[in-house]
Amino acid sequence: MFSHKELREKMHGVSEVPFEIIDQIHQERLLQIWVPKVYGGLGLRLNQGLKILFDWSKIDGSLGWMLTLCSGANFFSRNLKPEIAKELFSDAKTCFGGSGMVGGTAEKQTDGTFLINGLWHFATGAPHLSHFTLNARLTENGKPLLDESGSEMIRSFVISKNQAEIIPNWKSMGMKATGTYSFTVENVKVSEDYSFIYDEFFTNDVLDKIPFRIFADLTLLVNYLGMASHFAEEAANIRPHLDLDFFNKKIENEMENVIEFADEIESLLNDSKLIISNKQSEIHDYSSALVESLSHQILEIYFQLGIKGSHTDSAVYQVFCDYFTATQHSNFRREFA
Repeated sequence: MFSHKELREKMHGVSEVPFEIIDQIHQERLLQIWVPKVYGGLGLRLNQGLKILFDWSKIDGSLGWMLTLCSGANFFSRNLKPEIAKELFSDAKTCFGGSGMVGGTAEKQTDGTFLINGLWHFATGAPHLSHFTLNARLTENGKPLLDESGSEMIRSFVISKNQAEIIPNWKSMGMKATGTYSFTVENVKVSEDYSFIYDEFFTNDVLDKIPFRIFADLTLLVNYLGMASHFAEEAANIRPHLDLDFFNKKIENEMENVIEFADEIESLLNDSKLIISNKQSEIHDYSSALVESLSHQILEIYFQLGIKGSHTDSAVYQVFCDYFTATQHSNFRREFA
């Protein structure tokens, strides 16, 4: 197993996570931290998983982001029929990943299967996935299928990697090793057994009941905190006399707050209490304000690093680009009229 230092060295400047690191991730089943133990996953509690994601994001932003998004996609193991989930996740290398957008159609066939076509963007970890997940509009005879309220029906599907074509089109300044690419699917027939509805579960665990908004907020937030901590380390390497104690203490305190939120949510759910919208808003507002605060402080520190901080082959520049690319995720990005 590689140490954190060795992992960081191997990730510096790469455009794709090296095979030997992927192999270690599979051995530790880190992509299956949210997969229930009954299916072969680690079945971690929310606070345990968040700590792991923070640690790996602190090693490298792209690495932590890939782990977060792919392990998050593997959460869908809970939405699949148990026999399908057991079949798929008996393999330690099973890794889901895909797009949250509705990028295509699933045409219902006479035998009950679906024929899928479309284009989906921003599938993190694409080169390392075993399966893609996607959202598609259900159609029959070329016409949209409607639910009882008259709305178009949307369903999620799981397809094997060899049924999709990856389009390596990532152009952003950072997160270059996340393998976040688009993919297309053309006339792929999928059984209904490999479809799911994201808020319908076949497992019976407290994590099933965590509102998606809270799960997304907290898992992304620990990535930003991890990258901020890494940035402080690299900044200190360039300017050893910079006083970063306050910044480092802030990261430590905020991480403790995140874990407290996670514990509170699980405690409420264990007591069969609903997570009211006010609590969801509280966590989201806290997360958004923290990301904004971290961003301002990172910029202030960066301005003090001098020309060395702008060297494109420097570690601090890579972390800087990773952080400000990751924070463009729609979860916390402000929308202006």
